[in-house]
Amino acid sequence: MAQRFALRRLLSLTPRTLPRQGQRVLPGPLAPCAPPVPRAGAFGTSASCRSTFNVQDGSDFQDRVVNNPKPVVVDFHAQWCGPCKILGPRLEKMVAKQEGKVLMAKVDIDDHTDLAIEYEVSAVPTVLAMKNGDVVDKFVGIKDEDQLEAFLKKLIGA
Repeated sequence: MAQRFALRRLLSLTPRTLPRQGQRVLPGPLAPCAPPVPRAGAFGTSASCRSTFNVQDGSDFQDRVVNNPKPVVVDFHAQWCGPCKILGPRLEKMVAKQEGKVLMAKVDIDDHTDLAIEYEVSAVPTVLAMKNGDVVDKFVGIKDEDQLEAFLKKLIGA
């Protein structure tokens, strides 16, 4: 697992090779955020990059989710799950719209089975709403944008 993390980190830092003529370029799973674009002498990243992160291990989950003063949406997903591939980007987009009022943690259940068991995840996608280390809301399955917006507004109290 440590090797996989190191490889992902390395691949995200190295420039991608240019496609051959006539070949289309699709965004890869290892580069979900666009590279920073210089603006008036400053560098920045998109809102979804700042508010969404992948959980690396149990202590990372404890530090960045349970001990976080901000509300955190936890997306338990799997690479092989079709509905997860639809819900994930939709949820990231909705979290980014909240402008930092809520964060999103992504937990791959195949890599972090212990967390899935601890939080009683029996199907994916499962999304938990956590506030002050406690689960305050939860849903299983795919939701449309209106339902996700209502879920997030309830979590942040807006």
